[in-house]
Amino acid sequence: QVQLVESGGGSVQAGGSLRLSCAASGYTYNCINWSRQAPGKEREWVARILTLSGSTYYDDSVKGRFTISQDNSKNTVYLQMNSLKPEDTGMYYCAVGICTGPAFTKLNAWGQGTQVTVSS
Repeated sequence: QVQLVESGGGSVQAGGSLRLSCAASGYTYNCINWSRQAPGKEREWVARILTLSGSTYYDDSVKGRFTISQDNSKNTVYLQMNSLKPEDTGMYYCAVGICTGPAFTKLNAWGQGTQVTVSS
C-alpha cells in the first residue's frame, strides 16, 4: 500500500517553532523534498534530503532556521522549523522521488500537505 502522509502543521507566532513529519510507505525513492505554497503564489522548494547519504540541501530563505532529518526505522522525514516568520506561512508538502546527485530528477508522489500559519 502506497502512502505519504504529512503532519505537524499549526499556528504559531513569529519566532516560534514547529516540526513537520512526512511518513512514506510503499514508494521507491532515494530522496524527499519539502516544498511550500503560500496563497496566490507558486509552490516553492524548501529543503531536500538524500535518504541513503543523509545529505541535505536548503533554499536560502530557510537556511540556518530549518533542518531536515530522517528516521529510517520509521520511514519518516522531519522538517524542524525554528525562528518562524510570517512569510513562512503556507501549505507544506513533502514529495518522494529519485535524485541524481543533489538534483531531484523524478517525482513519484506528493503528500496532501499540512498548513503552517505564522502570525506577527
